[in-house]
Amino acid sequence: MILHQLTENMYVRALFVLSLFFLGQPVRAQLAEPAGTSSLPGLDACNVRWDTPSKNSLGSMPAGNGDIGINLWVEENGDLLFYLSKTDAWSANARLLKLGKVRLALAPNPFQKGNYFSQELILQDGYLRIEAGNPEERVEIEVWVDANHPVVELDVKSRREITASVTTEPWRLEQREIADDTEIHSAYGLQSVRVAKDTILDRDPENLVWAHRNEGSIWAENLKMQGLEGFITRGKDPLWHATFGALMQSESLHKSSPRTMETKGARTQFSVSIIALTEQTETLEDWEQSIGALAGKISSLSRQQRRKAHADWWQSFWERSYIFLSSRKDEEKDRVAMVSKNYNLQRYMHACSGRGRYPIKFNGSIFTVDTKHLDNRYGGFDADYRQWGGPYWWQNTRLPYWSMLEAGDFDLMQPLFRLYREILDIRKYATKTYYGHEGAFYLETMRHWGTFAESNYGVERPDSLPVGTPVNSFIRYYWQSGLEFSLMGLDYYAFTGDEETLKREILPVVTAVMTFFDQHWERDEQGKILFDPAMALETYQRAVNPLPEIVGIAKVCSELLALPESVLSEAQRSSYRRLLLELPEIPLREVAGEKRLAPAHAYSGKQNIENPELYAIFPYRRFGLGKDSLNLAIRTFTDRESRENRGWQQHSIKAAYLGLTEEAAELMTAYFNAGTTVYRFPTMWGPNYDWTPDQCHGSVAMIALQRMLLQYDRDEILLFPAWPNHWDVAFKLHAPQNTTVEGKLENGEITFLHVSPEKRREDVVQMFNR
Repeated sequence: MILHQLTENMYVRALFVLSLFFLGQPVRAQLAEPAGTSSLPGLDACNVRWDTPSKNSLGSMPAGNGDIGINLWVEENGDLLFYLSKTDAWSANARLLKLGKVRLALAPNPFQKGNYFSQELILQDGYLRIEAGNPEERVEIEVWVDANHPVVELDVKSRREITASVTTEPWRLEQREIADDTEIHSAYGLQSVRVAKDTILDRDPENLVWAHRNEGSIWAENLKMQGLEGFITRGKDPLWHATFGALMQSESLHKSSPRTMETKGARTQFSVSIIALTEQTETLEDWEQSIGALAGKISSLSRQQRRKAHADWWQSFWERSYIFLSSRKDEEKDRVAMVSKNYNLQRYMHACSGRGRYPIKFNGSIFTVDTKHLDNRYGGFDADYRQWGGPYWWQNTRLPYWSMLEAGDFDLMQPLFRLYREILDIRKYATKTYYGHEGAFYLETMRHWGTFAESNYGVERPDSLPVGTPVNSFIRYYWQSGLEFSLMGLDYYAFTGDEETLKREILPVVTAVMTFFDQHWERDEQGKILFDPAMALETYQRAVNPLPEIVGIAKVCSELLALPESVLSEAQRSSYRRLLLELPEIPLREVAGEKRLAPAHAYSGKQNIENPELYAIFPYRRFGLGKDSLNLAIRTFTDRESRENRGWQQHSIKAAYLGLTEEAAELMTAYFNAGTTVYRFPTMWGPNYDWTPDQCHGSVAMIALQRMLLQYDRDEILLFPAWPNHWDVAFKLHAPQNTTVEGKLENGEITFLHVSPEKRREDVVQMFNR
């Protein structure tokens, strides 16, 4: 608590002196390992291995290449199955559907009960390995989703000759209506849904081909109901005639029916390739030609070289960032080991789903499975089912992406940047249509083309509600999305120096968002912006001058003003300086004679379980270690009303930013040890508030662990700001200015520290055992 009593200047100066002392010590001479070594400490321990088959899809393992994914399991009868998915497989009703299901059966069956069995996820090289059978009849199956091509590969080897069949098992065989009150939630926003059937294409004499084609679309009606019909001729319907599906091919198997391929006699090895494609085409035949050409292109490449390039991608992924930790206290060794394992597994899941056409879906990503074996109200549905359906919620979507900065996973952030840039035109059009001024406001809950979900806007609306105002009071004035996206984008530039992405994808959005916040509200008699009507996140539906808007605008403006002179005009800089001066004071309240941060200057209508006042800590970093009024922020955090610790709740992150080591460690460790109820894979979290696997839950824990190790703000890097002194760790994390910090802490001593580039050492403030 002594540090909490220091003034800001005394605090920073003391830490700076400590950092100079540490960085000058002989520990630097002890560094025997070069930075970026390919020998990753601890990664093998994070592999997931099972020694028994699974009963059903609840026991599946995920794999993917960032765009296409699989959930794979081996059933007790010996069949290997997997669901196939893709990030852009949107139905005509804007549901994110599976591409299909594949089954591999072998004879004689090596998976006899009592025989040896092993199924393992090999993280280092990014593939699944299954082995079964007695030594003389051992079968080995390797499954990999090519990191560089849209294809799932199965390689089978056997010590004795076997036969095999591979079958596609569609379940959308007939058109049907979703009538169940629970299942319709999978089509969130709509009151009724007609599910179209798949098509099994049988023109190809050698390969299996199947597809789902949208012969309808909700896009135009969605725009019309929201008063945006004028945009229909400007935009492009993303659903109409979108076709997605797969082609299965093999040199060793022949097509025996429209859904099945079989080996040409007994063999000791064979391979099967399943190519996936989504494309908007004039006809189904055009799509079939496209996927055939894609399959031909992939098969013309060396399989061996593709496999090596695949392994190289994954090894590079793991080498660019890692965290492996352990505890020296016996009573918590297992729980801390689970933190180490599940951090890396959650990052693996991001990599498997984060490089596609669209951002990661918070409610299951591309790894949903059927619920036929769930014994609760969600049971009995197919693998297309997910709670909260197809829209994106910013409160949830953002969380995986905040974890990607310090992990150095900048390529995984591109789909998010691309989406927000693509919908900028419709957000500008909506702003002008609804409010008559310039700029763009982004929605908390939106379709992937940038509009409200139908039920949120209101299918049946009261006449008193102005056009553009949703009936859903939880999101009526919830416009944080654009602000927080802006900070994330500017942080990305601070980390990477990627001026091309800044100019092409990020700045057009940021400047439009700031224009909206500048022009939307009147000024009060003191010339300050009067945020009214407004709300404080989803929690308080009525608010005047909400804290998240005030600290968010201040932070984004200050980061904009820190950009190079060549990036912004002087007129823009002048407007951002003016905006800073026009912001109201940060709202405060008083409890027992002591100040606390407040959600807003005035607030009412509580309806959710967030703590808006804590946005001043994360994501906007107004308060925290090394900054003024730290005790004010700690008191506010300590007295927080909402305290749930699961899903998208972020208390562990905020505790880390405040330097509350014990609380951050306890909350974060609980997240990583939450378990997965009926699911077998360790990071199939949820459903919590959303669906399984819950991407909010694992991402919150990742962010908290990273910020316990490293925090950044402008030039300064805080090292070990909230790290327990009995935890050992080996890590490599990223920081602004293309900086990496790699180190080891063992037995309470920092035994290895490498900062690159070297000049950034002077910006590191070492805080361990402060």
